[in-house]
Amino acid sequence: MPLPQVIEKVVLHWGEMGARWGVNRSVAQIHALLWLTGRPMNAEEIAETLGIARSNASTSLEELQTYRLVTLIHTIGDRRNYYEAKGDTWDVVQTIVDERKKREIDPTLEVLRAARDLAETDPTTPPDVKQRVTEMLGFMERMTGWYEQMRRVPKPTLQRLIKMGTGVARLIASR
Repeated sequence: MPLPQVIEKVVLHWGEMGARWGVNRSVAQIHALLWLTGRPMNAEEIAETLGIARSNASTSLEELQTYRLVTLIHTIGDRRNYYEAKGDTWDVVQTIVDERKKREIDPTLEVLRAARDLAETDPTTPPDVKQRVTEMLGFMERMTGWYEQMRRVPKPTLQRLIKMGTGVARLIASR
């Protein structure tokens, strides 16, 4: 069964963007398909809809589960596994940000901390290199701390804060 044009367009674009974000194209397309259709699908149906191999669909679905974007569900009377994407846009974006932080920012912080510690004891490290590492580490730690604080702000409050946009900056500047 062919997809509605709008779903096909977004699924294809999501796949292209996924590749730019370092995510396999099929993984991104499957996520978009499940998210847009808003209903559980099994791997065979996903593979057939997207024109990909069943094995590719299965591997991609496993990856989406590790990203916490897709959950496995079962249906009474059907032995097949069905998969469902998170439906709430806010939850989808928050999960993507959390997972990217875990996979990209946290390891970078570890490396920068180790580099700073090494630079403190290594007399051959140039002072400007020590300074750059320290500044980058400080910046990333401040941003991570800010992120963790924002993560604890209740969703409705955070949505209002985002809606205010640069008004927040004007409010702070006026004090």
